[in-house]
Amino acid sequence: MATFTHIVVFAILAVVLLPATTMATDYVVGDDSGWTTNYDYQAWAKDKVFYVGDKLVFKYPQNVHNVYKVNASSFASCTVPTPSTGLTSGNDVVPLVAPGKKWYICGVEGHCKDLGQRLVIDVQQGWMAPAPAPSSATVFGYKTFMAIISVLAMIAMF
Repeated sequence: MATFTHIVVFAILAVVLLPATTMATDYVVGDDSGWTTNYDYQAWAKDKVFYVGDKLVFKYPQNVHNVYKVNASSFASCTVPTPSTGLTSGNDVVPLVAPGKKWYICGVEGHCKDLGQRLVIDVQQGWMAPAPAPSSATVFGYKTFMAIISVLAMIAMF
């Protein structure tokens, strides 16, 4: 009987807790090569499916490259937007927050146009839309609910 109870408790906790976990993926752009010149980023992205909630991680030597999010025409012409909008840390994390095409280029002279340092991806909505930020009442209600479930689980084990 104790085994059946444990299975029931585990199933209840799994149903309650799994939706709260995220299934997002962090993609290191270029994998081990990182964000660099003379790399085929379209081939890298070709077999990947990007979803809202995923993150792109641009890894590169600081002060050697940078990352700019641009529109389609700036991507095609390798036009760098205002310098203050660029990412320059060398370990830039870009959350994918909306579906649709996303374009990224390196703004260092010649890196995009001559050396191919640019990436375009298509972000999918996924099976769940992102939830709105919870209100304090929702958080309180969730915590109360989880406390009750935990107490019931402990009682069921005895």
